[in-house]
Amino acid sequence: MSTASMAHDEHDHGHDGKHHHAHTGHGHAGHSHSHAGHHHAYGAEDQRRIAWAFVTIAVFMIVEVVGGVLSGSLALLADAGHMISDAAALGFSWVAIHYGRRPATAELSYGYKRLEILAAFVNGCALFVIAAWIVIEAIRRFAAPVPVVGKTMLIVAVAGLAANAVAFLVLHGGNRENLNMRGAWLHVLGDMLGSAAAIVAAIVILLTGWSPIDPILSIVVAVIILKSAWEIVKSSAHILLEGAPDSLSLAEIKADLEENVPEVDNAHHIHAWSITGERHVVTLHVHPTAGVPAHDVVVAVQRRLAVRFDVAHATIQVEEQACADSHEAHDHDSHDCH
Repeated sequence: MSTASMAHDEHDHGHDGKHHHAHTGHGHAGHSHSHAGHHHAYGAEDQRRIAWAFVTIAVFMIVEVVGGVLSGSLALLADAGHMISDAAALGFSWVAIHYGRRPATAELSYGYKRLEILAAFVNGCALFVIAAWIVIEAIRRFAAPVPVVGKTMLIVAVAGLAANAVAFLVLHGGNRENLNMRGAWLHVLGDMLGSAAAIVAAIVILLTGWSPIDPILSIVVAVIILKSAWEIVKSSAHILLEGAPDSLSLAEIKADLEENVPEVDNAHHIHAWSITGERHVVTLHVHPTAGVPAHDVVVAVQRRLAVRFDVAHATIQVEEQACADSHEAHDHDSHDCH
């Protein structure tokens, strides 16, 4: 933790390297950074769980592809296609966790943790593609029905459900707060639903010979997959777009600091975003209570943010004079200097 006290009459902010805006009378002290609430406990364990799930899914994926071709079942082929996506997704997730544990560099000052969010986003998009393929193929099956061997379909589907259940249980004990881990878990959950649908379709075909049940249940699985995909894409895109974490209310942070930290007279220009789903970052300006040293203000704010909001990294700018940014027309921050 470090603080630096400085006062200057004006400083420049570069915009696109072409021009600068001068700010006059901007006295501030105490640019400081803190790290709190790091979540390292699950890293290696999550990686191990994903590796075991990958092996389970990859091995059975081959069995299901062969079974789907031999039986002519779209439900099995749809589930096999989903499992191919899952194997790729789990592999990507493993790589993201592996590289995400590397230390930060001068070029990547926050490290490689965002790879996990990128992996979750790509996995979610892959689910959209798989679901679309299932629906298109199901429509084709309605137009031109394909004979289905119910017995072969049932045997492979039951084995597939067992394999997916093993992978699901392996992943279920991982860190559910981690968006990348949750994406992998949802992939396997979708596989379980696909196998269950294939079992139901096989039983119906064996008992009644009604083959349209195969594409019908495939579409049901596709809809479920789309719902999971949307949640993952929405959450990961929100983080990639530097959106404020759902668990952090900027208005609540402002009110909490002003009410519970005696060293703070006013907090403003509060911004929050996430490096990963569990590691959050906050920057803010504070006006100190009269006579309180900047260092004491920074320490108090850091401690409150860590304890009350579990913030991983905080940058606090202490302003002993009026906020210089209050006159900037281009700043639309609702948490202004008042």
